[in-house]
Parts: sequence; C-alpha cells; structure tokens
Amino acid sequence: MYFLTAGESHGPQLTGIIEGIPAGLKINVEQINLALAARQGGYGRGNRQKIEHDQVQIVGGLRHGIALGSPLALTIKNRDHAHWSKIMDPISPETAENTLRRVDRPRPGHADLVGGMKYRHQDLRNVLERSSARETAMRVAIGSICKQLLNQLDINLIGYVQKIGKIEGSKDFPTNVEQIEKKITQNDLRILDTQQVTAIHELIDNTKRDGNTLGGIIRVVAENVPAGLGSYISWDTKLDAKLAAAVMGVNAMKGVAIGDGFTAAENFGSEVMDPITWNEGNGWSRLSNHLGGFEGGMTNGMPLIIQAAMKPIPTLYKALQSINLKTREVQKANVERSDTTAIVPASIVIESVVAIELAKIITDTFESSNMSRLQKEVTDYRQELKEY
Repeated sequence: MYFLTAGESHGPQLTGIIEGIPAGLKINVEQINLALAARQGGYGRGNRQKIEHDQVQIVGGLRHGIALGSPLALTIKNRDHAHWSKIMDPISPETAENTLRRVDRPRPGHADLVGGMKYRHQDLRNVLERSSARETAMRVAIGSICKQLLNQLDINLIGYVQKIGKIEGSKDFPTNVEQIEKKITQNDLRILDTQQVTAIHELIDNTKRDGNTLGGIIRVVAENVPAGLGSYISWDTKLDAKLAAAVMGVNAMKGVAIGDGFTAAENFGSEVMDPITWNEGNGWSRLSNHLGGFEGGMTNGMPLIIQAAMKPIPTLYKALQSINLKTREVQKANVERSDTTAIVPASIVIESVVAIELAKIITDTFESSNMSRLQKEVTDYRQELKEY
C-alpha cells in the first residue's frame, strides 16, 4: 500500500491518492468526516477552525461505498481559499496585488528559512504553505480508511493526549481501546483524567495571553495486532522503525518512544523484559508489556504502545527575533494565524499515521487484492500462531 498527498495550506484543496486498498473494503465516508471534525477540535485551537469544516470527497476507486481495488482518490476543499484565491493563484504571474502576503521574516523553529535556502524561494510563503500542518487533514482522511480496514480485521487503535506542557493527563496507562475512547470523548482535551481538565484549560488560557505556545505527549494504543508483523532480518523491515519514522514525519514531532521508551534505559533488564507465558486455546502471551508489543522489530501479540513528543508550535504571537531575508535587518519573525496548542488534533493525526503503517504491513504481509481473501488469510494466520 502506498499513498501520496498534494496541496497547499491556502490552496483550493488537498488531494490524496492511496494505492493498494483491497477491493471489497466497505468504506464509510461519514466516519472519515467524523475523524476530520475531531482533528479540527480540541481546546487551544485558533480561528481558522471556525472557517474550515472539512469534508472528504472520494472521486476515484470507490463505487456504492465499496473499494474497487484501483487507486482511491480523495479531495478536501479548503474553504479559506476564497480569501486567498489571488495570492495562491497557480497561473497568474506575480503582481503587487497577489504578493501582499509575502513572507520574508522566517519563524524560528519552522521550515521557513531552511526551506527557502534549499529551494531558493525568495518568498517564504512558498515553503510554509506546504510545510503547514494543514496537510495532515489528508493523512487523517487516509488514516480513517486504514482504520476501517483494520477494524474489519478486528484490529482497533486509539490516539489520545497523555500530557500537555508539564501537566499529566493521566498517570494510568490502560491498553483497552474501548475504555480509553469512552473516557477521552468526555472532554475537549482527549485526556483520561477529567479532573485535570480545568488546570489544563487554565494553562492554555494563560499561555495564549502570553503570546506563547504549548506542546505535549501523545499516546497511541493498538489492540489485537497479530504477532510476527515486521521482521528482524533487515533494519529497514522492522515495524517499530517504520512506525517511528511515520510518527516523526508528522509536523512538530521531536521524539518517539515504544512501550516504556526512555524509561527502559533507567531500569534493570529484569524490570523491562516481559516474561513469556502460554495458554491452551490462546497460545503465546506476555505477563507484562514494557516493550510496547515489539520484540526484534516484530509485533509479539501484545497491545502496541507508541508515544510521541510534540514541540510547541513555532508561530508565536509575541514573535522571536529573526532576520529580514531582503534587508538582513534584525526584525521580529513573521506571524501567521495559529493555535496556542495543537496537541489534541495531533493525537488524531498520530493515530492516523499509525493506522496507515499497520494497514501497510498487513497488506504487504498477506494477499490483499480482495478484502474477504485478506480476512481469511489473517484469520488462518492467527489460528496458526495459536497452534505454534
């Protein structure tokens, strides 16, 4: 399975193409739109979310709600493009009117300056329009399709917020997806401990008043993933490595941990390794899950635990020092419309990219031209593992 996205933050639309979705997969477009709506929610978001009401349109590869096996083509309209049509016009030459929103004061921590240097752009809007997190809307749409594929194979996953700034959203680390979902949908922070909501709201409000931004920690849990996905044979076939790369490919992510992650480095081996057990009828399992469902780059049948560290958003309303690209004068960095924190929508995005990687490894491992054939192969494989 392979996917590609295209489109700019204020362009007319985002476009996505997915190749390798099995024929016969039932796709619920409303579920995709619910995921897109969740990505636009969360406390701490900016004014753009009042403009955009993302809806996906599938324009290829789907008939009567069933995937055809041919590439799926998706579009998401950018409603805000109506205010940017001249500035983002793909055909008209540059004029004084359509370069009014020129960016020449790069933001520290953003792709602005380095992207301009690499591609020789003199207007850094050419960089920020694509490097914007707006692109993740399409990855959420694609991820929703992959989640639906996984759900039809009895694999479930959820992403939520573990920490915002220095405040923990919970000190518990559950692995039951259904229980997690029930708790996090009761608040606008996607955290488990609702008693922390008020304190985090106050933190976000104070941060906004200060013209500053916040990051945090995201946790994804995936249940019922069969053992043996990935490989120990080569470095580039390890599934935990692929998941880490996918997570780091999301805007603002600065760290990835599997299972206990960095905490494992502080403990003794006897506190980190997961003792093996066997049960008649259920097969092999572990007595704990410190390694987050991975051994040797392969899934071991335990719930997958992936954590992601998100830095604060680099657009600060009290802008930091920068240098004017033209004059080389010391000036304040450019300010674009932004959020105080995007940790809540980021949890949806990280959930989505994990779903994409799991769908990739499933369709790569098993014959996946047709959904019913794939379901049978996965069912037979699960039974084989129990009998090993």
